[in-house]
Amino acid sequence: MPFNKPMNMVNKVRNAICTTFCVVLCALTGSAQTQSGHASYYAKNFNGRRTASGERLHRDSFTCAHRSYPFGTMLRVTNVLNGRQVVVRVNDRGPFRKGRIIDLSWAAAKAVGMISQGIAPVTVERMEEFDIPFKPEEQQIPQLELDMADIKEELDSATVAKWRR
Repeated sequence: MPFNKPMNMVNKVRNAICTTFCVVLCALTGSAQTQSGHASYYAKNFNGRRTASGERLHRDSFTCAHRSYPFGTMLRVTNVLNGRQVVVRVNDRGPFRKGRIIDLSWAAAKAVGMISQGIAPVTVERMEEFDIPFKPEEQQIPQLELDMADIKEELDSATVAKWRR
């Protein structure tokens, strides 16, 4: 029995060291800014289904599925074959096929020119700062002043009687 206590302590220390190492390794791996691999895109029958973030998948939106980036992260996806780029937002988890690093919505796949191939080699970069496309500059919204007409005097009693029926 006396040998079990020291061995239990060794196991606890070893487990703590391994856990710390795994946490540090995952943090370093998750902070990688560029990835290379193959991308695929969602089939039409996934349109309208809920994603892992709770949103509904729309084939015309520029969204994607990624295994490790947090929801809402903006990523720049570049098709290596033709150089086309698109910026997408992570709203789902996946892909769950070996060798694939990202699943794109149909619109994003069309923008990078991979619809006919189905799968394409891409690079994925995390966007730290980005401009929202087509966002107008800050503008002052004009104040509107509306005057209500005094309609009581203009209506005769017959018209009012029709409305009350």
